Amino acid sequence: MSTSVAIKRRTVAGAVSPAVPLGVVSSVGAAGSREDVYAELCGALFSGFPRRDQRLKAEQYLHGLLTAQGRKSIRNIAAQIGGPAAEQSLHHFVSSSTWDWQPMRAALARFLERNSCPQAWVVRPMPIPKAGEHSVGVDRRFDPERGQVFHGQQAFGVWFASDELSVPVNWRLFLPDPWVNDRTRRDRAEVPQEAGEETLEECAVAAALDTARWSDVTRKPVLLDIRGGAGRAALTRLAGAGVPVVARIGPGSRLAIADRSLPGFGAGPLTAVQILESLKGLRRPVSWVDTVAGTRTSRTSLATAVRVALPTPGGERMRPLVLLGEWDDPRRAPARVWISDLTGSPVGSLLRLTKLSRRVERDFVEVGEGAGLRDFVGRSFRGWHRHITLASAAHAATVMAATDWEAAYDSRYGPARTAARRAAS
Repeated sequence: MSTSVAIKRRTVAGAVSPAVPLGVVSSVGAAGSREDVYAELCGALFSGFPRRDQRLKAEQYLHGLLTAQGRKSIRNIAAQIGGPAAEQSLHHFVSSSTWDWQPMRAALARFLERNSCPQAWVVRPMPIPKAGEHSVGVDRRFDPERGQVFHGQQAFGVWFASDELSVPVNWRLFLPDPWVNDRTRRDRAEVPQEAGEETLEECAVAAALDTARWSDVTRKPVLLDIRGGAGRAALTRLAGAGVPVVARIGPGSRLAIADRSLPGFGAGPLTAVQILESLKGLRRPVSWVDTVAGTRTSRTSLATAVRVALPTPGGERMRPLVLLGEWDDPRRAPARVWISDLTGSPVGSLLRLTKLSRRVERDFVEVGEGAGLRDFVGRSFRGWHRHITLASAAHAATVMAATDWEAAYDSRYGPARTAARRAAS
């Protein structure tokens, strides 16, 4: 971590004491207390506010996200710093103010690049169950992770991820057709004109592309799941922006073998699983470190990578790609199938990149939930984006100020706190 993380805690009059039981930032390479991390994070994210009162409210909101018990509603956050008067002030700051959340997100991304070593950007869907009808983007939809229909919102987060930590830095809220085409709903929720119709996959890709436009942010491979959509369009959009991709695909996705030395070359399109099964003699063990179970555990998977291409209409030149397969059981079909344009990467490097999605999943459940990522109770588009940006900062403060990485998932920020939040809701 940069030496600036050891700066002294700010003494500006009215600054809020973090009062967050986080430890020393030893896990990312430098000494520094929780106050140091809190102070530098606030400085990096909130210095762009033109007015001091806005900076103060941002610090107060972040402090409340880190300390409030139960659902991270504005009421519960305000209870940590002053009650009803603070609630009205913070509600205006989040829902009705004019500040732009994008510069704060870009600043968070740059902060993470300075103080950690992101290896990839993981695009993760986040369903947000809602009981009412008026929250922006709410609708009935199917959640493939739970295998059930739910009533609520759907968002996509872009997480900067490494083996040691992951933090969401950018978000895109999906707007279903009833919201895109209903002027009354749009006006009531203050949905901007540029927010238009798109598929779920287009929404996920757009979140990554929005992140890639930030200045002074190093592009990393994007991990995303395109099993349910039009993979060709997603890969084309990302390639056109110069963003490398590692995308999970379905076993039935049709590809053509592009390596002349392999059987099946010239045979035309085959399913991904057909290609991998026909070449499973090329599998080899790949070691990777599992950090999800709470300790760094060495594991081994069988994997292989094959040069392939997407079949193209009209005899167009096929774009070179690599197909990655991973087996949990060598006697069965591959358990996970990925495609990537990182054609020069070894199979081990590609497989280890895919494991970062596991890191994100754990951090979301054990930290992100408690930081309030799904807790905004307002109705407006802008309010949702401002809240989730500050909740992302709270997530970053939690994971980066842990004495060790397990400390970020203790009873205060782990399952017990998540259970308390759910009970309170």
